[in-house]
Amino acid sequence: MSGLTRQSAGAIAQAVSCGAASALAVMEETLARLAAYDAHQPQVWIARADPAALRKAAAAIDARIAAGEHLPLAGVPFAAKDNIDVAGLETTAACPAFAYQPERSATVIERLKAAGAICVGKTNLDQFATGLVGTRSPYGIPRNAYNRDYVSGGSSSGSAVAVAAGLVAFALGTDTAGSGRVPAAFNHLVGLKPTKGRWSTQGLVPACRSLDCITVFADRLEDAALVDGVLAGFDAQDAWSRPTANIPLGGRRIGVPRRDQRQFFGDVEAEYLYEGALAALAQDYEIVAIDIDPLLEAAQLLYGGPWVAERTAAIASLLESNPLAIDPVVREVIAPGRTMLATELWNGIYRLAELTRVAEAMWDAVDALAFPTTGTSYRVAELLEAPIALNSNLGRYTNFVNLLDMAAVAVPAGAKSNNTGFGITFIGPAHSDKALIALAGAYLTSAALPPPPPLDLGEHMDTVKLAVVGAHLEGMPLHWQLTSRNATFVGAFETAPTYRLYAMADSVPPKPALVHAEDGAAIALEVYELDMASFGSFVAEVPPPLAIGTVTLADGSSVKGFVAEPRALAGAEDITHLGGWRAYIASR
Repeated sequence: MSGLTRQSAGAIAQAVSCGAASALAVMEETLARLAAYDAHQPQVWIARADPAALRKAAAAIDARIAAGEHLPLAGVPFAAKDNIDVAGLETTAACPAFAYQPERSATVIERLKAAGAICVGKTNLDQFATGLVGTRSPYGIPRNAYNRDYVSGGSSSGSAVAVAAGLVAFALGTDTAGSGRVPAAFNHLVGLKPTKGRWSTQGLVPACRSLDCITVFADRLEDAALVDGVLAGFDAQDAWSRPTANIPLGGRRIGVPRRDQRQFFGDVEAEYLYEGALAALAQDYEIVAIDIDPLLEAAQLLYGGPWVAERTAAIASLLESNPLAIDPVVREVIAPGRTMLATELWNGIYRLAELTRVAEAMWDAVDALAFPTTGTSYRVAELLEAPIALNSNLGRYTNFVNLLDMAAVAVPAGAKSNNTGFGITFIGPAHSDKALIALAGAYLTSAALPPPPPLDLGEHMDTVKLAVVGAHLEGMPLHWQLTSRNATFVGAFETAPTYRLYAMADSVPPKPALVHAEDGAAIALEVYELDMASFGSFVAEVPPPLAIGTVTLADGSSVKGFVAEPRALAGAEDITHLGGWRAYIASR
């Protein structure tokens, strides 16, 4: 292990178990990683264990191994979301006024400790696990590990970033509406949300007690399965625990939203990556379009129906005695539950029962679902301006899962041009956890995704990538408009083969017009990166009939770039066959 590369729980446990490494050496490495990343995002954590105590715990693992114990997670460092009790550390749920010192650890922590894992600290979260964004905490905003302009996802924000940054090999999160899946997608991780009751929730601060699940974030699907092997099992101390069962998927039919029901909120990259994921799946599975309206209706019950009152019940005393201690957005979401009537609750329960029957019948037509984990992602600044509306967009494909008693595993499905992740989630009926893990593994093998991009460890500036095709190319007469704005050259690329290039008539200096066309070809271009202010000033100087729009590159990614109004083609010469503006200039 070196640097801030990701860690494998399985590899660490195997090395410690066979004597190739000691748990104490792993812990020393972990402490170095934690110290290094503190310079970049200390807000990942709410509390951390004392280093001396961690070294002592690691030495105890080495002693247990020496005594011949089999420990499936020997010496593996992990983190826990700070709504899960860990003895010796305060539980805050990201609300200092709510904080308490637990008498014992949650059952899941006890089971991990018995298996040889070591909890290094408690991670930040959207307060009271209310949000899918990671921006609702007095302890700061854990930002996306790959582009700190963007949200990490929530509510398990700190847990996802801790794994993505290589600080721990896995981290526990929680999931009521998607909090164990959305951060996984944004940070190129695996997020396993087990069947309700498969993992004990004893020692968890509830959001919606009847729906809550404890989850795991990991770099590898095998590590998520390893944690499930330790944690799955009935807990008599948990009123919501269920006996563990493992059912197979019936066949190879994968349900996806009908094309008219797919919502990407204008995010063309997410749409492209989802299509790519389905193409990979289609190599081995039958893709079946289904009507998802019943699922979407069920999802609306979570925040638009009486289940809001269940969130209210979880913190009713604090809401009554000290409402200003609660994050304003969280308070706005939860407070309406105080005035909901019992009749509203029962009508909601009745409607959910009807929708559950519809969902159960869906499994006769398909064996599992493969949905986008989210349709898009947002910058932190955007979420702070519209915290509820944009949060709701992120929950479109996640909010229904726990209400309808389904299992889910989120996996990576590609990187966007801004380096943040896009993911898909495999969803199945209750107790299909192991079968979903196998399905996800088959997909990842077919997809053969490249490794995640580099971590964002610098003072990242919000930037825009801009494609130029003509007079702004290096060495051309208007290139100075880029260099004067300190634009950074990203690389020379080609468009997707769906464009035509024209030399406009009477343009001084000569300029091309790039036009989208199904009978087009790949056109050579250059991509530059500008900060937002410079990009804005550049766009202001673009003269008609040219404009700045979105250009699709040969690899399917999208950048901003020059496009043209129809009037630009009046008297223009079609030079598509030359493949680019440089070739045209040379031909003259």
